[in-house]
Amino acid sequence: MDPTSIEIRPLVTPGELQACVELQQETWGEAFSDLVPASILKVSQRIGGVALGAFDASGAMLGFVFGLTGIERGEIVHWSDMLAVRPEARNLGIGRKLKEQQRRIVRELGATVIYWTFDPLVARNAHLNFNRLGVRLVEYAEDMYGITDSTLHGSLPTDRLIVAWPTEEQECRLRRADAERASASADARESPIVTSEWIGTAASASILPHCVRIAIPTDVEPLLAIPSDQAGHWRQRVRRAMQWTLARGYTVRGFQLDEAAQRGYYLMTKNPRLTPANHHA
Repeated sequence: MDPTSIEIRPLVTPGELQACVELQQETWGEAFSDLVPASILKVSQRIGGVALGAFDASGAMLGFVFGLTGIERGEIVHWSDMLAVRPEARNLGIGRKLKEQQRRIVRELGATVIYWTFDPLVARNAHLNFNRLGVRLVEYAEDMYGITDSTLHGSLPTDRLIVAWPTEEQECRLRRADAERASASADARESPIVTSEWIGTAASASILPHCVRIAIPTDVEPLLAIPSDQAGHWRQRVRRAMQWTLARGYTVRGFQLDEAAQRGYYLMTKNPRLTPANHHA
């Protein structure tokens, strides 16, 4: 598939709106009760909502993004509620293209920031959000949506990271560059991994390291598809590590993938800047 042939455009026709509903069902399961119906996808666009589809040359929908615009403490903001890309169309940059077009639209409306949530166990989303888009972490929300009827959620508590994405490109560019420096730094590669055992010894330390890592699987979807103790253990492990580090002033600076170890790592730091790694020709 040629990525240059993919068109991003608002959902307008009944067929396009229904195709979005069907893609929601394919992604989250036909029994998922929080599907956004075609009527809301349509009318929300009249009052600042965004419903965009990604279409191939034949007009087939490959992905979509949907969000609502509102007011937070007197400022116009946007909440990106849903994003999905068909499995066969992933790794073509479609998710990023959808988000970029969404950002252009809401910036024209006067919005300064876009919020959304994602599962902290999903490495590809962490990589996209922190490394490619340049979001900042706002909050770790424990079981934000409750136990849902979506097959995608694996009957686990729906812990989520709430992130904020500035609508101005310059700030995003700075954040992406900072995430790249963090991932390349020797400090990040050698920083301790937060586990229950490490917390037990570090909690009593008078000086904590300025950089630590939180590990997740590189591909958690197979664990969620077949509910197991292993998926539940990962949820609890990451929840405790995130809550512990955030309570002590750490935040996410970037995300690191180690395909050989089948692990991804949130790079958590207190320090405004990490020391770049030395490169030799």
